[in-house]
Amino acid sequence: MPEVLKGLKPESVMRNFELLTQIPRGSGNEEAVSNFLVEFGKKLGLETYQDEVKNVYIKKPATKGYENKPGVVIQGHMDMVCEKEKNVEFDFEKDPIQLVVKDDMIYANGTTLGADNGIAVAMGMSVLEDDTLEHPAVEVFVTVNEESGMDGANGADPAHIEGKYIINIDSEEEGFITVSCAGGKNVLSTLPVTFEDVDSNKKAIEIVVEGLKGGHSGMEIVLQRANASKLLGRILHLLTVEYDLADIEGGTKHNAIPREANATILIDSANQEELAKQIKSIEDTFKNEFATADPGLKVSIIEATKTPEKVLSSDSKEKILQFILVSPHGVQTVSQEIEGLVESSANFAIMKLNENDITFLSSIRSSIISIREEIAERIFSLSKLVGATVTIESQYPAWEHAKDSKLEKLAYDVWKKTTGKDPEITAIHAGLECGILLDKLEGFEAISIGPDTFDVHTPNEHVSIKSIENVWNYLVELLKEIN
Repeated sequence: MPEVLKGLKPESVMRNFELLTQIPRGSGNEEAVSNFLVEFGKKLGLETYQDEVKNVYIKKPATKGYENKPGVVIQGHMDMVCEKEKNVEFDFEKDPIQLVVKDDMIYANGTTLGADNGIAVAMGMSVLEDDTLEHPAVEVFVTVNEESGMDGANGADPAHIEGKYIINIDSEEEGFITVSCAGGKNVLSTLPVTFEDVDSNKKAIEIVVEGLKGGHSGMEIVLQRANASKLLGRILHLLTVEYDLADIEGGTKHNAIPREANATILIDSANQEELAKQIKSIEDTFKNEFATADPGLKVSIIEATKTPEKVLSSDSKEKILQFILVSPHGVQTVSQEIEGLVESSANFAIMKLNENDITFLSSIRSSIISIREEIAERIFSLSKLVGATVTIESQYPAWEHAKDSKLEKLAYDVWKKTTGKDPEITAIHAGLECGILLDKLEGFEAISIGPDTFDVHTPNEHVSIKSIENVWNYLVELLKEIN
């Protein structure tokens, strides 16, 4: 194993995190990392359990003097979002993440890093293996498939979770203690399409939207970055040259704002110059709109490598463009209670043309369930208008703030004692597993913490080394202060 992080502090956390980066662990591909964690727990001689969905539970007894104190569940997820730069050759099914250290930051080489949520797992492992720490009974609970639908949390067996306090380490800002999060719903619209024969006299051209920052559809939606799929829909709507649409796709993950999208069209050769002129004009418009949020935005046209065999019928093409244009995306409502907090949003996440239909996946988030449902109803109505069917892919509850939480007060006091600063008690617009777990575990309390992590769900994901050390020291002190 490479030792890129060797010598960085905290050494045990860095070692464990680097171990995790060597194991492919994209959502739905967690068996190897789950088995690794089971073996890790058993080697330490600790009670270890792997449930039917491959969640892992590892229990460590309380140290002397903490036997009667409330038990703690250190919680995170083992899967990661798999995104890479277009020109990077990388197989997430088998290749280890290539770590890069730049000053205070850890990056990956052209791919997502997996600090979300490998840092939580690494910290949990370090608590389990360190016999110098003082703590109550600790259970490290690591879930599968959080990123794709929170399947691990939904499939968790409450009989194997003990204690009273959940410390989730899936937040992304040091000095913030999260006590509430949004609920979510993923809506899949499937629109049947028909095709026609290709006019052999027309030329196949690919339109590409790229260079966008993208980002986590919960954490970065407030930054109002461009959505490549929505921009592509606007381009195709704005073109005045006649064209046939042969293919269209954009986005790869429900919880990532699409960074790239492309369409293949067929036009008369005589219209190529006019097409280029219109594309340049549209690109200038977009660059003006997103000059601050997405300065790297680029729209280009290239000659297709091969001519498609079929093109969409004019009716199917029209319905597709209508759906892309009208489908909600971005911030929908802002909280009136917490300044600056996004209350609800929609991410027009994935569109993909198949053999007989096109699918559109939208990810909805809201801290108020009735608003989440209202946004979903808009997508249902739009789908009905164009003749699409709707499937609910997944949904999860919001985590409501427990105002009298003893854990929250303890966490606040320990941060202030450790750093001399007041922490920020906050709610986030992203979804966390705490809401699902608290629904299952009567009488439990929860907080979420984490180090400074940036551009998650993108190939530019990076995490602060110093912040990892700070949060680790805080976690150690928090466990100690439960006495």
